[in-house]
Amino acid sequence: MSGSGTMMLETAMETRQSRRLANLLDIGRIYLEPAVHAHARGREILARFPEAELIEVASHWRIPELFGNEGAARDWVRNKRTVLVLGVKKAMTIRPNGRSADYIAPGASNGCALACVYCYVPRRKGFANPITTFVNIGQICAAIERHAAKLGPRTEPGQTDPHRWVYDIGENGDASVDDLIGGNVRDQIELFRRLPNAKGSFATKYVNRDLLDHDPKGGMRIRFSMLPHRPAKLLDVRSSPMTERIRAIEDFVRAGWEVHLNFSPVVVYEGWTADYIRLFEELNDTLSPVAKAQAKAEVIFLTHNADLHDVNLHWHPKAEDMLWSPRLQETKRSENGQENLRYRAALKARMVRMFLDLMAEHLPWCPVRYAF
Repeated sequence: MSGSGTMMLETAMETRQSRRLANLLDIGRIYLEPAVHAHARGREILARFPEAELIEVASHWRIPELFGNEGAARDWVRNKRTVLVLGVKKAMTIRPNGRSADYIAPGASNGCALACVYCYVPRRKGFANPITTFVNIGQICAAIERHAAKLGPRTEPGQTDPHRWVYDIGENGDASVDDLIGGNVRDQIELFRRLPNAKGSFATKYVNRDLLDHDPKGGMRIRFSMLPHRPAKLLDVRSSPMTERIRAIEDFVRAGWEVHLNFSPVVVYEGWTADYIRLFEELNDTLSPVAKAQAKAEVIFLTHNADLHDVNLHWHPKAEDMLWSPRLQETKRSENGQENLRYRAALKARMVRMFLDLMAEHLPWCPVRYAF
Protein backbone atom coordinates (compact mmCIF):
# COMPACT_ATOMS: atom_id res chain seq x y z
CA MET A 1 0.00 0.00 0.00
CA SER A 2 1.31 3.48 -0.85
CA GLY A 3 2.13 6.07 1.81
CA SER A 4 -0.97 8.10 0.98
CA GLY A 5 -3.12 4.97 1.09
CA THR A 6 -1.75 4.06 4.51
CA MET A 7 -2.45 7.57 5.82
CA MET A 8 -6.03 7.42 4.51
CA LEU A 9 -6.58 4.05 6.21
CA GLU A 10 -5.18 5.33 9.51
CA THR A 11 -7.36 8.45 9.31
CA ALA A 12 -10.45 6.33 8.65
CA MET A 13 -9.63 4.11 11.63
CA GLU A 14 -9.17 7.15 13.88
CA THR A 15 -12.54 8.53 12.73
CA ARG A 16 -14.27 5.25 13.52
CA GLN A 17 -12.57 5.16 16.94
CA SER A 18 -13.75 8.72 17.70
CA ARG A 19 -17.30 7.82 16.76
CA ARG A 20 -17.23 4.74 18.98
CA LEU A 21 -15.92 6.78 21.91
CA ALA A 22 -18.70 9.32 21.47
CA ASN A 23 -21.27 6.53 21.43
CA LEU A 24 -19.70 4.74 24.38
CA LEU A 25 -19.59 7.66 26.83
CA ASP A 26 -21.56 10.88 26.90
CA ILE A 27 -21.49 11.72 30.60
CA GLY A 28 -24.36 14.00 31.56
CA ARG A 29 -24.72 13.19 35.25
CA ILE A 30 -22.06 12.53 37.90
CA TYR A 31 -22.89 11.20 41.35
CA LEU A 32 -20.02 11.90 43.72
CA GLU A 33 -19.06 11.61 47.34
CA PRO A 34 -18.11 15.00 48.88
CA ALA A 35 -14.53 13.83 49.53
CA VAL A 36 -13.93 13.48 45.77
CA HIS A 37 -13.16 17.21 45.56
CA ALA A 38 -10.18 16.74 47.92
CA HIS A 39 -8.38 14.40 45.48
CA ALA A 40 -6.44 15.57 42.44
CA ARG A 41 -7.79 12.71 40.34
CA GLY A 42 -11.32 13.66 41.32
CA ARG A 43 -10.81 17.28 40.27
CA GLU A 44 -9.17 16.12 37.03
CA ILE A 45 -12.14 13.91 36.10
CA LEU A 46 -14.69 16.60 36.95
CA ALA A 47 -12.79 19.01 34.71
CA ARG A 48 -13.09 16.54 31.82
CA PHE A 49 -16.89 16.66 32.02
CA PRO A 50 -17.64 20.34 32.74
CA GLU A 51 -21.21 20.17 31.41
CA ALA A 52 -22.28 17.23 33.59
CA GLU A 53 -24.86 17.65 36.35
CA LEU A 54 -23.21 17.01 39.75
CA ILE A 55 -25.18 15.23 42.48
CA GLU A 56 -23.50 14.67 45.85
CA VAL A 57 -24.25 11.38 47.61
CA ALA A 58 -23.24 10.05 51.01
CA SER A 59 -21.90 6.81 49.53
CA HIS A 60 -21.16 5.54 46.03
CA TRP A 61 -23.04 2.36 47.00
CA ARG A 62 -26.22 4.12 48.17
CA ILE A 63 -27.84 5.85 45.17
CA PRO A 64 -31.53 4.88 45.29
CA GLU A 65 -32.38 6.04 41.75
CA LEU A 66 -29.70 3.67 40.41
CA PHE A 67 -29.08 0.68 42.63
CA GLY A 68 -32.04 -1.39 43.75
CA ASN A 69 -34.40 0.51 41.46
CA GLU A 70 -36.05 -2.12 39.29
CA GLY A 71 -37.21 0.52 36.82
CA ALA A 72 -33.57 1.36 36.09
CA ALA A 73 -33.22 -1.95 34.25
CA ARG A 74 -35.16 -0.48 31.33
CA ASP A 75 -32.52 2.31 31.15
CA TRP A 76 -29.65 -0.17 31.33
CA VAL A 77 -27.62 1.08 28.37
CA ARG A 78 -28.52 4.75 28.74
CA ASN A 79 -27.24 4.76 32.34
CA LYS A 80 -23.97 3.17 31.24
CA ARG A 81 -23.47 5.83 28.57
CA THR A 82 -24.53 8.93 30.48
CA VAL A 83 -23.92 8.29 34.20
CA LEU A 84 -20.64 8.27 36.12
CA VAL A 85 -20.15 7.66 39.84
CA LEU A 86 -17.08 8.97 41.68
CA GLY A 87 -16.07 7.71 45.09
CA VAL A 88 -13.22 7.20 47.53
CA LYS A 89 -12.26 3.58 48.10
CA LYS A 90 -12.18 2.66 51.76
CA ALA A 91 -10.98 -0.96 51.99
CA MET A 92 -7.59 -1.76 50.48
CA THR A 93 -8.06 -5.51 50.67
CA ILE A 94 -5.81 -7.70 48.52
CA ARG A 95 -7.26 -11.20 48.12
CA PRO A 96 -5.52 -14.40 47.03
CA ASN A 97 -6.82 -15.73 43.71
CA GLY A 98 -4.76 -18.40 41.99
CA ARG A 99 -6.63 -18.40 38.66
CA SER A 100 -6.46 -15.24 36.57
CA ALA A 101 -3.82 -13.88 38.94
CA ASP A 102 -2.07 -14.62 42.21
CA TYR A 103 -3.93 -11.75 43.89
CA ILE A 104 -6.92 -9.51 43.28
CA ALA A 105 -5.79 -5.91 43.77
CA PRO A 106 -8.01 -3.24 45.31
CA GLY A 107 -10.23 -2.22 42.42
CA ALA A 108 -9.83 1.30 41.05
CA SER A 109 -13.35 0.98 39.60
CA ASN A 110 -16.43 -1.16 39.45
CA GLY A 111 -19.10 -1.28 36.79
CA CYS A 112 -18.62 -0.66 33.11
CA ALA A 113 -19.81 1.32 30.11
CA LEU A 114 -20.00 -1.94 28.15
CA ALA A 115 -23.17 -3.99 28.55
CA CYS A 116 -22.18 -7.65 28.31
CA VAL A 117 -25.34 -9.45 29.34
CA TYR A 118 -23.64 -12.19 31.41
CA CYS A 119 -21.54 -9.80 33.55
CA TYR A 120 -21.55 -10.72 37.25
CA VAL A 121 -20.96 -7.19 38.61
CA PRO A 122 -24.65 -6.12 38.32
CA ARG A 123 -25.54 -8.96 40.68
CA ARG A 124 -23.72 -7.00 43.38
CA LYS A 125 -24.70 -3.47 42.38
CA GLY A 126 -28.43 -3.82 41.74
CA PHE A 127 -30.40 -2.79 38.66
CA ALA A 128 -27.89 -0.36 37.15
CA ASN A 129 -24.20 -0.79 36.48
CA PRO A 130 -22.49 2.40 35.22
CA ILE A 131 -18.82 3.01 35.92
CA THR A 132 -17.85 3.87 39.49
CA THR A 133 -14.33 5.34 39.53
CA PHE A 134 -12.32 5.68 42.72
CA VAL A 135 -10.26 8.84 42.87
CA ASN A 136 -7.76 7.88 45.60
CA ILE A 137 -5.58 5.99 43.15
CA GLY A 138 -2.41 6.89 45.06
CA GLN A 139 -3.59 4.90 48.06
CA ILE A 140 -4.58 1.97 45.85
CA CYS A 141 -1.16 1.86 44.19
CA ALA A 142 0.60 2.22 47.54
CA ALA A 143 -1.30 -0.77 48.94
CA ILE A 144 -0.21 -2.91 45.98
CA GLU A 145 3.39 -1.76 46.31
CA ARG A 146 3.50 -2.58 50.03
CA HIS A 147 2.02 -6.01 49.41
CA ALA A 148 4.49 -6.80 46.62
CA ALA A 149 7.41 -5.64 48.80
CA LYS A 150 6.38 -8.06 51.56
CA LEU A 151 6.19 -10.94 49.06
CA GLY A 152 9.70 -10.38 47.74
CA PRO A 153 10.96 -12.14 44.59
CA ARG A 154 9.01 -15.02 43.10
CA THR A 155 11.30 -18.00 43.49
CA GLU A 156 9.11 -20.73 41.98
CA PRO A 157 7.05 -20.54 38.77
CA GLY A 158 3.28 -20.94 38.94
CA GLN A 159 0.46 -21.19 36.41
CA THR A 160 -0.10 -17.43 36.68
CA ASP A 161 3.49 -16.50 35.75
CA PRO A 162 6.96 -18.02 35.93
CA HIS A 163 8.78 -14.96 37.28
CA ARG A 164 6.45 -12.35 38.83
CA TRP A 165 3.51 -12.15 41.20
CA VAL A 166 0.41 -11.25 39.17
CA TYR A 167 -2.24 -8.78 40.40
CA ASP A 168 -5.61 -8.55 38.66
CA ILE A 169 -6.50 -4.84 38.53
CA GLY A 170 -9.81 -5.23 36.68
CA GLU A 171 -11.94 -7.77 38.54
CA ASN A 172 -15.08 -5.60 38.59
CA GLY A 173 -14.68 -3.49 35.45
CA ASP A 174 -12.85 -3.12 32.15
CA ALA A 175 -9.60 -1.20 32.51
CA SER A 176 -9.46 -0.39 28.79
CA VAL A 177 -12.72 1.50 29.22
CA ASP A 178 -11.71 3.00 32.58
CA ASP A 179 -8.80 4.66 30.80
CA LEU A 180 -11.32 6.82 28.93
CA ILE A 181 -12.44 8.37 32.24
CA GLY A 182 -9.16 9.37 33.86
CA GLY A 183 -5.56 8.45 34.55
CA ASN A 184 -6.00 5.57 37.01
CA VAL A 185 -4.97 2.86 34.56
CA ARG A 186 -1.90 4.82 33.45
CA ASP A 187 -0.86 5.19 37.09
CA GLN A 188 -1.11 1.43 37.55
CA ILE A 189 0.90 0.79 34.38
CA GLU A 190 3.61 3.08 35.76
CA LEU A 191 3.50 1.22 39.09
CA PHE A 192 4.07 -2.21 37.54
CA ARG A 193 6.76 -0.85 35.21
CA ARG A 194 8.95 -0.19 38.25
CA LEU A 195 8.02 -3.18 40.46
CA PRO A 196 10.61 -5.88 39.65
CA ASN A 197 8.63 -8.76 41.16
CA ALA A 198 5.01 -7.91 40.17
CA LYS A 199 2.84 -7.72 37.09
CA GLY A 200 -0.60 -6.19 36.54
CA SER A 201 -3.28 -7.99 34.57
CA PHE A 202 -6.80 -7.33 33.30
CA ALA A 203 -9.32 -8.83 30.89
CA THR A 204 -10.95 -6.60 28.31
CA LYS A 205 -13.55 -6.59 25.56
CA TYR A 206 -12.64 -3.10 24.33
CA VAL A 207 -9.73 -2.14 22.09
CA ASN A 208 -8.30 1.08 23.49
CA ARG A 209 -5.40 1.97 21.20
CA ASP A 210 -4.38 4.87 23.42
CA LEU A 211 -2.85 2.23 25.71
CA LEU A 212 -0.39 1.34 22.94
CA ASP A 213 1.48 4.56 23.75
CA HIS A 214 2.44 3.19 27.18
CA ASP A 215 5.09 0.47 27.04
CA PRO A 216 4.72 -1.43 30.34
CA LYS A 217 8.26 -2.86 30.11
CA GLY A 218 7.04 -6.38 30.86
CA GLY A 219 4.88 -5.29 33.77
CA MET A 220 1.39 -5.68 32.27
CA ARG A 221 -0.68 -8.51 30.86
CA ILE A 222 -3.82 -7.76 28.85
CA ARG A 223 -6.26 -10.63 28.30
CA PHE A 224 -8.50 -10.12 25.29
CA SER A 225 -11.84 -11.85 25.76
CA MET A 226 -12.66 -14.22 22.93
CA LEU A 227 -16.11 -15.37 21.81
CA PRO A 228 -17.23 -16.68 18.42
CA HIS A 229 -18.75 -13.95 16.26
CA ARG A 230 -22.35 -15.16 16.59
CA PRO A 231 -22.62 -15.05 20.41
CA ALA A 232 -20.34 -12.01 20.62
CA LYS A 233 -22.73 -9.91 18.52
CA LEU A 234 -25.63 -10.92 20.75
CA LEU A 235 -23.99 -10.94 24.19
CA ASP A 236 -21.05 -8.49 24.16
CA VAL A 237 -23.16 -5.38 23.80
CA ARG A 238 -21.25 -2.11 23.16
CA SER A 239 -17.89 -3.91 23.06
CA SER A 240 -15.28 -3.95 20.27
CA PRO A 241 -16.01 -6.36 17.40
CA MET A 242 -14.25 -9.70 17.72
CA THR A 243 -12.12 -9.26 14.59
CA GLU A 244 -10.86 -5.94 15.96
CA ARG A 245 -9.86 -7.61 19.23
CA ILE A 246 -8.00 -10.35 17.39
CA ARG A 247 -6.12 -7.85 15.23
CA ALA A 248 -5.25 -5.77 18.30
CA ILE A 249 -3.36 -8.69 19.84
CA GLU A 250 -0.52 -8.22 17.37
CA ASP A 251 -0.36 -4.46 18.01
CA PHE A 252 -0.19 -4.84 21.77
CA VAL A 253 2.54 -7.49 21.57
CA ARG A 254 4.61 -5.14 19.41
CA ALA A 255 4.04 -2.34 21.93
CA GLY A 256 5.58 -4.37 24.77
CA TRP A 257 2.49 -5.91 26.35
CA GLU A 258 2.05 -9.54 27.25
CA VAL A 259 -1.21 -10.67 25.60
CA HIS A 260 -3.24 -13.69 26.66
CA LEU A 261 -6.56 -15.07 25.39
CA ASN A 262 -9.56 -15.06 27.72
CA PHE A 263 -12.12 -17.62 26.52
CA SER A 264 -14.79 -16.38 28.88
CA PRO A 265 -17.57 -17.12 29.13
CA VAL A 266 -17.84 -20.27 27.05
CA VAL A 267 -21.57 -20.46 26.24
CA VAL A 268 -23.13 -23.72 25.10
CA TYR A 269 -25.75 -23.54 22.35
CA GLU A 270 -26.57 -25.46 19.20
CA GLY A 271 -23.52 -25.30 16.94
CA TRP A 272 -21.14 -23.90 19.58
CA THR A 273 -18.21 -26.20 18.79
CA ALA A 274 -18.31 -25.37 15.07
CA ASP A 275 -18.33 -21.65 15.90
CA TYR A 276 -15.30 -22.06 18.17
CA ILE A 277 -13.40 -23.93 15.47
CA ARG A 278 -13.98 -20.98 13.13
CA LEU A 279 -12.75 -18.61 15.86
CA PHE A 280 -9.62 -20.73 16.36
CA GLU A 281 -8.98 -20.68 12.61
CA GLU A 282 -9.23 -16.88 12.55
CA LEU A 283 -6.70 -16.65 15.39
CA ASN A 284 -4.39 -19.03 13.55
CA ASP A 285 -4.61 -17.05 10.32
CA THR A 286 -4.19 -13.61 11.95
CA LEU A 287 -1.50 -13.94 14.60
CA SER A 288 2.22 -13.93 13.88
CA PRO A 289 4.65 -16.51 15.26
CA VAL A 290 5.85 -13.91 17.79
CA ALA A 291 2.34 -13.30 19.12
CA LYS A 292 1.61 -17.02 19.26
CA ALA A 293 4.85 -17.79 21.10
CA GLN A 294 3.96 -15.60 24.08
CA ALA A 295 0.24 -16.44 24.26
CA LYS A 296 -1.54 -18.45 26.92
CA ALA A 297 -5.24 -18.89 27.60
CA GLU A 298 -7.80 -19.21 30.35
CA VAL A 299 -11.12 -20.99 29.81
CA ILE A 300 -14.20 -20.17 31.91
CA PHE A 301 -17.62 -21.64 31.20
CA LEU A 302 -20.72 -19.52 31.75
CA THR A 303 -22.09 -18.81 35.21
CA HIS A 304 -25.54 -17.21 35.14
CA ASN A 305 -27.95 -15.92 37.76
CA ALA A 306 -31.75 -15.89 38.03
CA ASP A 307 -31.90 -12.26 39.19
CA LEU A 308 -29.68 -11.14 36.30
CA HIS A 309 -31.87 -13.18 33.95
CA ASP A 310 -34.89 -11.18 35.13
CA VAL A 311 -33.03 -7.87 34.64
CA ASN A 312 -31.92 -8.83 31.13
CA LEU A 313 -35.50 -9.64 30.14
CA HIS A 314 -36.27 -5.92 30.63
CA TRP A 315 -33.75 -4.69 28.07
CA HIS A 316 -32.29 -7.58 26.00
CA PRO A 317 -34.55 -10.66 26.10
CA LYS A 318 -33.08 -12.22 22.94
CA ALA A 319 -29.77 -12.73 24.75
CA GLU A 320 -31.49 -14.88 27.33
CA ASP A 321 -32.49 -17.35 24.62
CA MET A 322 -28.79 -18.25 24.51
CA LEU A 323 -27.86 -17.83 28.19
CA TRP A 324 -30.88 -19.32 29.93
CA SER A 325 -30.82 -23.12 29.50
CA PRO A 326 -32.48 -24.74 32.53
CA ARG A 327 -32.18 -28.22 31.03
CA LEU A 328 -28.39 -27.81 30.97
CA GLN A 329 -27.93 -25.82 34.18
CA GLU A 330 -28.16 -26.37 37.91
CA THR A 331 -28.08 -24.11 40.95
CA LYS A 332 -24.83 -23.79 42.85
CA ARG A 333 -23.88 -21.52 45.73
CA SER A 334 -20.83 -19.43 44.85
CA GLU A 335 -17.97 -18.45 47.16
CA ASN A 336 -19.68 -15.13 47.98
CA GLY A 337 -22.89 -16.89 49.01
CA GLN A 338 -24.98 -16.12 45.91
CA GLU A 339 -27.18 -18.73 44.24
CA ASN A 340 -25.93 -18.96 40.66
CA LEU A 341 -26.62 -21.20 37.69
CA ARG A 342 -23.84 -23.26 36.16
CA TYR A 343 -23.83 -26.07 33.66
CA ARG A 344 -24.62 -29.41 35.33
CA ALA A 345 -21.43 -30.82 36.86
CA ALA A 346 -21.11 -34.05 34.87
CA LEU A 347 -22.11 -32.34 31.62
CA LYS A 348 -19.73 -29.45 32.24
CA ALA A 349 -16.81 -31.80 32.86
CA ARG A 350 -17.40 -33.39 29.44
CA MET A 351 -17.76 -29.99 27.75
CA VAL A 352 -14.56 -28.64 29.33
CA ARG A 353 -12.69 -31.71 28.09
CA MET A 354 -14.21 -31.27 24.61
CA PHE A 355 -13.17 -27.61 24.53
CA LEU A 356 -9.61 -28.38 25.61
CA ASP A 357 -9.36 -31.13 22.99
CA LEU A 358 -10.49 -28.66 20.31
CA MET A 359 -7.88 -26.16 21.48
CA ALA A 360 -5.14 -28.79 21.44
CA GLU A 361 -6.09 -29.68 17.87
CA HIS A 362 -6.58 -26.18 16.45
CA LEU A 363 -4.42 -23.96 18.72
CA PRO A 364 -1.51 -26.23 19.68
CA TRP A 365 0.67 -23.17 20.23
CA CYS A 366 -1.56 -21.82 23.04
CA PRO A 367 -1.16 -23.47 26.47
CA VAL A 368 -4.18 -23.25 28.81
CA ARG A 369 -3.33 -21.84 32.21
CA TYR A 370 -6.58 -23.02 33.80
CA ALA A 371 -10.06 -24.13 32.78
CA PHE A 372 -13.30 -24.60 34.67
